[in-house]
Amino acid sequence: MSRRDDLRRVARDVFGWQQLRSAQLDAMEAVLAGRDVLAVMATGSGKSAIYQVPGVLLDGATLVISPLIALQRDQISGLAATEAPDAVAFNSQLDSADVARNWKAVREHEAEYVFLAPEQLSNDEVVAGLSAIDISLVVVDEAHCVSAWGHDFRPSYLRIPDAIERLGGPRVVALTATASPVVRREIAERLRLRDPLVIASGFDRPNIHLAVSHHVTDDDKRDAVLARMLRVPRPALLYTATRKDAEDYAAELVSHGVRADAYHAGLSRGQRDEVHQRFRADEVDVVVATSAFGMGIDKPDVRAVVHASVPDSMDSYYQQIGRAGRDGEPAEAVLFYRQEDLGLARFFTTHRPDEELLAGVYSALSPTDPKQLNDLRDALDVAGRRVTNAVNLLEEAGLISSSRAGFTLTDRVEVGDAVRRAVEIVDKKERIDRTRVEMMRGYAETRDCRREFLLSYFGESLSAPCGNCDCCDAGADSTAPDGRWVVGTPVRHREWGSGAVMSVEDDRITVLFDDYGYRTLLLESIEASGVLSRAT
Repeated sequence: MSRRDDLRRVARDVFGWQQLRSAQLDAMEAVLAGRDVLAVMATGSGKSAIYQVPGVLLDGATLVISPLIALQRDQISGLAATEAPDAVAFNSQLDSADVARNWKAVREHEAEYVFLAPEQLSNDEVVAGLSAIDISLVVVDEAHCVSAWGHDFRPSYLRIPDAIERLGGPRVVALTATASPVVRREIAERLRLRDPLVIASGFDRPNIHLAVSHHVTDDDKRDAVLARMLRVPRPALLYTATRKDAEDYAAELVSHGVRADAYHAGLSRGQRDEVHQRFRADEVDVVVATSAFGMGIDKPDVRAVVHASVPDSMDSYYQQIGRAGRDGEPAEAVLFYRQEDLGLARFFTTHRPDEELLAGVYSALSPTDPKQLNDLRDALDVAGRRVTNAVNLLEEAGLISSSRAGFTLTDRVEVGDAVRRAVEIVDKKERIDRTRVEMMRGYAETRDCRREFLLSYFGESLSAPCGNCDCCDAGADSTAPDGRWVVGTPVRHREWGSGAVMSVEDDRITVLFDDYGYRTLLLESIEASGVLSRAT
């Protein structure tokens, strides 16, 4: 029996899936062959099956790194509803008896799937316990969190490769619903994937109607947002730029008789969990939230996703509107746009590093005496993610390296030079992030098919205008693109260096440059100046 036949048999007999998509089978077969996989597939396309089915066939346990306890709970419940082997979790909400019971199940090979958050891998006792068992597959769910250029970045994700090495280097599957080409590349690099099979397809969600509402003043825009939310199909999500806006809009909706709740990072974990549960149970019609809401929430009947302000990138926007219409039924995504809001989006892309902490971490390390994260936190008397952030940045700058023993210096320079090199990395990121904000401007202001613009950002194209956006409703029609440039063409710019063509229009192309982000160039200007050429 072939590998594909084995996979189909397990999918049918264990999970009750009568058919598998070709992309799923390609990924599963690569896993069985011992290869790393990066799968970028839309929600609802069966990403979880990519590890669940091979996990049954592989000897050893499957470790699933998942960022949210609520998401872990949903995945474990889904497995329990099938004939799949047992699954356990390790997280901060379990008491000592539950933790002991779960460790016993893992050690005695009674549990196939082990779920934990990336922060758990910073605990040496947890990693030591996992090292004592046979881990055959490591799954990094919501893998876009590893990318500082993606959305929902979590620095603890960058330490996952160190833990994987301590576990003996098992094969790795990275899963996400959204990743532009630059984010895909960074996921593969940051997780140290080895010659991964990359599957990226199915970004289009044709059942979602796309629209942008333009406004000049903030008051007019706020009035329009409220009016829209009073008549929008429900359940619905309203995304805001700030916590205060989330609270204010929720209060306004409640005063008009709408069952609405606010959600943001300023609420306690218990309050946030309650909003999630009430929304899933249809006890709330509208959740008004910052970007903190929604990752991993699989509520299929969300009918509308509305943005009261422009997000910081197309990555974030696509991830959030993708929470609408997961049942395949008609849904809508509306962006309320005011040019001045782009300034706030740019503000959120600015993250100045703590130079004093960078200097302290670099000074605390040596070429021969490895130190773990906890050692550095104790030595510097700094708790939490701040030390992790500094270590990540110094490593990216090529100044330190990590191993099972800990972190050591790889390049001995003056402390001031080390800090400068680390800051230059941040400056590059911010430069690229600013161009991603400009892509949001392009999406909001385009008069051509909005879906064509959105998909081109992710390296996909449509053969014709979508017919399901406000621009198409108004009669937008794409003209034939210039035949000299093709999406994916490697190029080189005199000033901005190497890049790749991301979209082609009748009079312009958009290029993603490695060091300078997204730039839109007029074809007439390119021809006149010769500033851009195909890379050899």
